Amino acid sequence: MWKNFALKLILVVGLINSINGQSSTPRIVCYYDSRSSLKEGLGRVLPSDLEPALSTCTHLVYGYAGLNAETFKVAPLISNEELDNNGLYKQVTGLKTKYPSLKVLLSVGGDADEGTDKYLALLESSTGRISFTNSINVLLKSHGFDGLDLAFQFPKVKPKKIRSAVGSVWHSFKKTIGAAGKIVDEKSEEHKNQFTSLIVELKNSFRLDNFELAVTVLPNVNASLYLDVPSIKNYVDFVTLAAFDVYTPARNPKEADYVAPTLSVTDRNVEENVDYVSTYLVANGFAGNKIVVGLPTYGRAWKIERDATITGSPPVAAEGPAPEAVQTRTQGLYSYPEICNLLLNEHNKNLKGEQAPLRRIPDPTKRYGIYAFRLPDEQGGFGVWVGYEDPESAGNKASFVKGKGLGGVALFDLSTEDIRGSCTTGSKFPILMKIKEKLK
Repeated sequence: MWKNFALKLILVVGLINSINGQSSTPRIVCYYDSRSSLKEGLGRVLPSDLEPALSTCTHLVYGYAGLNAETFKVAPLISNEELDNNGLYKQVTGLKTKYPSLKVLLSVGGDADEGTDKYLALLESSTGRISFTNSINVLLKSHGFDGLDLAFQFPKVKPKKIRSAVGSVWHSFKKTIGAAGKIVDEKSEEHKNQFTSLIVELKNSFRLDNFELAVTVLPNVNASLYLDVPSIKNYVDFVTLAAFDVYTPARNPKEADYVAPTLSVTDRNVEENVDYVSTYLVANGFAGNKIVVGLPTYGRAWKIERDATITGSPPVAAEGPAPEAVQTRTQGLYSYPEICNLLLNEHNKNLKGEQAPLRRIPDPTKRYGIYAFRLPDEQGGFGVWVGYEDPESAGNKASFVKGKGLGGVALFDLSTEDIRGSCTTGSKFPILMKIKEKLK
């Protein structure tokens, strides 16, 4: 009798936790940037290419849809062909036929949809929020999505600058008197309240169809300015912290530094790391198991100068983004397999110039993250410094997430993972697989 009672009690507790959104199973949220479907060669990734990963992912997030600035309705970013019966939306949600436990969400915003003004204008318009909510519901239902990821375009914090010791003291003094630069958003308090209203309105409209609502905090956005945690905590299924791109070649062209630290870094802003932001959310009432930590499958790469330190230890003086690579075709952005194949190995150890290998520097502290670099040659050319994640560093972050009782890991994104097994002897999606192993 007591055995049956205990079993029933476990089932009831599990049901209550499920209702409250407090699942004990870690989420593995896999993002797919649909812009990769437009690329040529190795950079081209279609929904069908994602299949080897989907038995591991609990969620697949399709990025990105955008916002029509005039109507405030959700709109496709690539083309209207995304909406066709055989378009990308249906191709992605159709993957649930083979993976029925997979939740497929549509992400709106992200850095794919440029410009913050229209997103702030949406918040400031009550009729605009209604238009947005109605259009989202129609799109989710008609294309078979399981919910929405709200990757809202809020103003980003100012890029960092290299400062001398005297300059650092003066800057600190200016901060104490409120004179250190322009305020990011003078109406942030209003926008926080309006964003709360949007979240409540969206979730209430989702209840009949049981759609999930997730919020992604984009890199370099101050979460404390826009997330009213006590007011939204019961309306959001989970929050993803895109905890990377702290430094980028575009924002910080003259200085390369750790792009995705887990814990605080000496002589840096103590707020710019995974631990600080997740601790802030929990301290303000957000359930730890609803906080998902996002990490990149790509690296940020700088061109470094002749006088760069021989150890590559950051911060490193830089000259802007490194030249584009074959797959990503974007200056300063390397996919994981591109980085992996540049690391020192038997095939490239004697190569010179732009083909010379990179030296990987591990992170035994599990605090800062890893990086790799190539010093400039005698003429000052071909120097590269790249901050990135690999299976080992991603596994460390997954262990951190598990140890802190957080809700899982998000991968940004599958299209820049090693989808073909080119650098791991045929093993596809090695970063994702290491995350799964460490979250067990």
